[in-house]
Amino acid sequence: MATAPEDNQVPVVSEDLKSRLKDSYDIIAPAYNDWTIQQSGFRIEYLEKLMERLLTAKPLSGQMSLVLELGCGCGLPVTERLLTVPDVFVTANDLSSTQIKLARENLAKHGTDRVTFVEGDMMSLEFSEGSFDAIVGMYSIIHLPRDEQTEMIRRVAKWLKPGGLLLVNFAAEDMPGLVMDKWLHDKGWMYWSGWGTEATLDQVKEAGLEVILKDEINDVVDAKFLWVLAKK
Repeated sequence: MATAPEDNQVPVVSEDLKSRLKDSYDIIAPAYNDWTIQQSGFRIEYLEKLMERLLTAKPLSGQMSLVLELGCGCGLPVTERLLTVPDVFVTANDLSSTQIKLARENLAKHGTDRVTFVEGDMMSLEFSEGSFDAIVGMYSIIHLPRDEQTEMIRRVAKWLKPGGLLLVNFAAEDMPGLVMDKWLHDKGWMYWSGWGTEATLDQVKEAGLEVILKDEINDVVDAKFLWVLAKK
């Protein structure tokens, strides 16, 4: 994501937004993954903060931790790090069929019984209340229109078990909708949006979550992100 002039702000959301995003990620996946894996410092730093709390909550061997990852990409490095803990089981969702295929290949060494892949729009996911010990969404919820981000925050709060943890990063700036026609590729059409730091934190709290950590970080790209670790 990058900062763009005001005239690139597009608050009106097209009906084919999700299909366009899917098509773009299917095309740019190799370039995006090469770039992401090399620039994964913040991902790993904040994931370790989550893992520390998750493992402290379940210190005994054999106590399963169920984790939902929204936007798993190719599975590297986040899903793989989660699976290095023997008692962690992951439900890995991504919009892109190419990314899901790559994730299956990259994570095959961890076995097929500890990761369940779900391809499609995260807004189409349905889970029972209290299904997960942790939910992770890195650089993924920012692709939803703002009203869907609000709804997704409400949903993940319900999907978490009592004491469950949420780790997500959001746009730190108020951004009704940002479009770039050629992001990482000539056919890399891309969309992001966000409520900004204060409005996002209010929504997290209104969903019934306690904010444990909130950091505004200038990323390696020309953008500022709000990293949130919260507890139900």
